[in-house]
Amino acid sequence: MPNFHILTLFPEMVMQGLHTSILGRAVKSGTISIEAVNIRDYTTNKHGRVDDYTYGGGAGMLMQAQPVYDAYRSVVSRMEQKDDKNIKTRVIYTTPQGKIFCQEMAQELAGEEELIFLCGHYEGIDERVLQEIVTDEISIGDYVLTGGELPAMVMVDAIARLVPGVLHNEESAGTESFADGLLEYPQYSRPEIWHDRQVPQILLSGDHAKVDAWRLEQALIRTKERRPDLYEKYRKAHQAVEGKLTI
Repeated sequence: MPNFHILTLFPEMVMQGLHTSILGRAVKSGTISIEAVNIRDYTTNKHGRVDDYTYGGGAGMLMQAQPVYDAYRSVVSRMEQKDDKNIKTRVIYTTPQGKIFCQEMAQELAGEEELIFLCGHYEGIDERVLQEIVTDEISIGDYVLTGGELPAMVMVDAIARLVPGVLHNEESAGTESFADGLLEYPQYSRPEIWHDRQVPQILLSGDHAKVDAWRLEQALIRTKERRPDLYEKYRKAHQAVEGKLTI
């Protein structure tokens, strides 16, 4: 069972967001576990401060190494006590300076038993503790947010839904966008006609082979139009069967 540990200054924000809907049901069933560890609980400052001015000057405040490290050690110590051994776990720092998160990363991380997410705030975190504990620096895009909580929640959601038993329909994760390198094909539900728009007749045919072929064709069209970078990557990976790619 994967265990997600999120080191944050705003545990309520994280827990409210991740304990609802599909992930909330997965936590209740014991398929996954998610906890938020309040970094502020581990400061030695009598006023509860976790930040200070940066050496060399500059705008804003920086999260200090000590409370971050002690919050991290509290999680690792529990792991060591539980398994009676020295645990090596992935520690992911959510930062715009990291590698861009993608589906392949989510699939890789879904195989880990323990994942720690470190959420920065203010101007970031003292570099020394990052060097000490962080194994992966990951970004969810080329833009800056107020803190690392939203990126951590995005990644936990993407990773957790790949864990067997989390999704009600296990086929869902395999047919969605990026699962096979393509964007997902268009989908339709009842009624057959809505606002004069008709469901494609092939989807009503009952011929599963033709439906599958149509869906692949539509996925190729959509990917080529909207994400030519993904389409080109897919095309190169399927050089051997390129004659079948009619798009």
